[in-house]
Amino acid sequence: MFTFGSMKKLFTVLATLAAGAWLCAGQAAYTVSITDFGAVGDGITSNTQAFSKAVNAVAKKGGGRIVVPEGIFLTGPIVLKDCMDLHLERGAVILFSPDKSEFLKDGSVRPLLSASKRHDVTLSGEGTIDGNGAWWRPVKRSKVSDTEWAEFLKKGGTLTQDGQLWYPFDLKHYPNIADDARAQEKMRPNMVRFTDCERVTVKGITLRNSPKFHLVPQRCKDVVIDSVTVRCPWNAQNGDGIDLMNCQNVVVSHCIVDVGDDGICLKAGAGAMGVKAGPCKNILIEHNTVYRAHGGFVIGSEFSGGMEDITVRHNTFLGTDTGLRFKSAPERGGTTRNIRISDIQMADIKDQAIVFETTYADRAAGYEDRVAAKTEAYLPEFTDIVMERIVCRGCETAVSLKGPVSLLHGITLRDAVIFYEKDGLVATDPASIVLENVTLQTY
Repeated sequence: MFTFGSMKKLFTVLATLAAGAWLCAGQAAYTVSITDFGAVGDGITSNTQAFSKAVNAVAKKGGGRIVVPEGIFLTGPIVLKDCMDLHLERGAVILFSPDKSEFLKDGSVRPLLSASKRHDVTLSGEGTIDGNGAWWRPVKRSKVSDTEWAEFLKKGGTLTQDGQLWYPFDLKHYPNIADDARAQEKMRPNMVRFTDCERVTVKGITLRNSPKFHLVPQRCKDVVIDSVTVRCPWNAQNGDGIDLMNCQNVVVSHCIVDVGDDGICLKAGAGAMGVKAGPCKNILIEHNTVYRAHGGFVIGSEFSGGMEDITVRHNTFLGTDTGLRFKSAPERGGTTRNIRISDIQMADIKDQAIVFETTYADRAAGYEDRVAAKTEAYLPEFTDIVMERIVCRGCETAVSLKGPVSLLHGITLRDAVIFYEKDGLVATDPASIVLENVTLQTY
């Protein structure tokens, strides 16, 4: 568990944010509607300038709330500033433009919604933010039905030579932003990204269909993500749900995640840059439900900055590929300290209920080979990890540990019941894990 001091600090942050994070230094509430600046929620009109004008108007007042009413508000990028709450009423949809060129700036693609080096920034309400990700993501033929495949081909696009991968390049109605399909694929942006911010709240809203990752706080402090729903197709390439990167003092609670890649994931950078950015530290993840995802709760693959004082409790994973997933490799690894996971319920897990891997390698869409590490620097060390009161009904493998005991040690699983179909414990070295009152059962 957290130390008393860190837990007390975390709950102080929670109380402060709950009182109204977007109010700064006694600033009186200043509220505007996006329609006050000419926005039209007809799904056709571009509202990029309306959002920009609203943000600037609120910033001039020292902060306040921008209300998005019921309607579909098509827009380009939105950039928030200090002491600002973007509030989506029920029935409100912010729909990002399928025209990729709207997000280009100085040769690179901006996140769809962002804030950088800001404080007291909030997304709230009962509405939806939609990234229109189908216009950005490559699609593997093997992961869609004949009907779905035909729908993608109707958009135009480009097929690989073997006809097994579709890129949204050379589309019928929208311009390219790169010279070829693979280069454009690498430019896919995250949907909501907060960078180097303090006191960030995301509450109540639905995030769906991102071009890449959905919600990414990076190098942020004092963050609350509460009662948020994150959805995208199960086969969405790199469709991560919630990714915390090098963040400190964070609560993720009562969220629903159903996505195409990792569900709730902690990252801390690769190599020297990750170390410089610092660890994920003082993180509480509780009372969340993850449906489809590559992993329910994930650490890695990059965590050179380290993972410290992480509590994961009272979460449910239903139908994920893996449940608790720890993945990394040389050049991107770090050290874990004081990781406590408890009261996890899992069912219908496709692969492993619990998996550790120290030789993980990426393979981008359209590339046959995985990108392996070239050196033995920044080795991953998964240690000081306790998992207890874990229940899993249905998985192929109960527990898998791929890596030497020098990198996987100090790991304890206790008071657990896992019903598996193929393998109970698979380990490079069984000494990596201590089992206490653990039942691994099959037919």
